[in-house]
Amino acid sequence: MKRILLPVFPVLVFPVLVMSVLPVAAALDKQAPDSAVHQAAFDLQGHRGARGLLPENTIPAFLLALDLGVTTLEMDAVINADGQVYLSHDQWMSAKICSYPDGRKVKKREEKGLKIYTMSNAQVRGFDCGSRGHPDFPKQQARKVSKPLLGDMLEAVRLRTAQSGRTPVLFNIEIKSAPQGDGVFHPNVDQYAQTLYDVLKQHGVIKRTSIQSFDPRALEAVHNIDPNIALVLLVDNHRGLQKNLKRLSFKPAIYSPDYRLVNKAMVEAAHAQAIRVIPWTVNDEKTMRKLVLMGIDGLITDYPDLGIQVLAEIRRAQ
Repeated sequence: MKRILLPVFPVLVFPVLVMSVLPVAAALDKQAPDSAVHQAAFDLQGHRGARGLLPENTIPAFLLALDLGVTTLEMDAVINADGQVYLSHDQWMSAKICSYPDGRKVKKREEKGLKIYTMSNAQVRGFDCGSRGHPDFPKQQARKVSKPLLGDMLEAVRLRTAQSGRTPVLFNIEIKSAPQGDGVFHPNVDQYAQTLYDVLKQHGVIKRTSIQSFDPRALEAVHNIDPNIALVLLVDNHRGLQKNLKRLSFKPAIYSPDYRLVNKAMVEAAHAQAIRVIPWTVNDEKTMRKLVLMGIDGLITDYPDLGIQVLAEIRRAQ
């Protein structure tokens, strides 16, 4: 979502905390009759992995969030010129965090010309989007790293999960489409959705994945491919729950608004329609506690370490 030397801890460091937020029955696809997304208890999601701690949408950030014990890894997917699915919030090389292969910083006036949709695999991998850190996240540990393929991330997570013995994690993946971006920053939504879905199916994670988007067209496209996959409507406007839901021909599994739009009445109205509420992006303890008291079903944070801590404290106080 665009608005608004650190060790990788082994999962056993937080045995009690991890169990307090992991899904009740997040089984592997071949074992689960229904989507594990629908079975999750409180869903703590690591935003772009763990953006506050390590470079966003990178394998190191996702593995850190996994080790800390999140329920879900949240990320953004884009398509390049070779038709491959990469993980990137921006559909170009961001001037905030990316550098050219020769080390030069990408300048603001240049960034939107560096469209991932027009780049080959070699070109995408040549940019370093971690060595400079992030100006908005002073705790983030800088690390030289390129934007990864979705498939490579899924395989890295599979291996780490097998090594640690933890419950399989869920995935929440954003389609970064908009009408004005069709054919410019991304393929048409049908192709975008099918390309993403094919990678998820290949890796056997469909039942552990939700697809999110601000673009109703993208959610409709995924729904047409697989009406059983969990879909998430992202919201950053003041139209309210009902008007936003009317933008879709079906009810999404999850309503995901900017956290500043959430109130108890909204949560109750969503729950009355069997829709879960998971706001973004919540980065301070006071707001986390306030939202939990409103009855939210999960939250997305750049600081999964803080989220784990706060949820554990709330659990102990009950």
